[in-house]
Amino acid sequence: MMAKVNRNRIRGLGRAATRGVTLVEVLIVLAIMAIIAGGATALVFPRYKESQIKAAVLSAQEIKKTTQTYIELDLSGNTEKCPTVSELVEAKRLEKGKTDDPWGQPFKIHCDGSDISVSSPGRDRKDGTPDDVKDDFKPADVQRVSNL
Repeated sequence: MMAKVNRNRIRGLGRAATRGVTLVEVLIVLAIMAIIAGGATALVFPRYKESQIKAAVLSAQEIKKTTQTYIELDLSGNTEKCPTVSELVEAKRLEKGKTDDPWGQPFKIHCDGSDISVSSPGRDRKDGTPDDVKDDFKPADVQRVSNL
């Protein structure tokens, strides 16, 4: 009697091992994975936009400090000539990899007397639009631009 039970168990295990997975089961798993991925994207994407803007602000602030130092030391305080990003790279004051914003556009340096500002065209890559990023952004400005 015991041997008969063991043989039936072994046969049952053999059939289960060869059965495999049905197409419906695979489709259900794929649907669940797609729902999870969609939800994760909806949560992560706004943070990603905000982090790009924060990175652009930090880079713009670094370029502004570098420009101020360059004008004071290399140009002897002559504020009539406003250096470009490429001039700062040529003078080895700025690393070549730090000249573009997170969207691949070069930063622009603006001088008005002793007042220096650095800006990026932003996500739309066009100057003068509401999503432009500047070196003097506050957290509220970052939030406003990331919501555009």
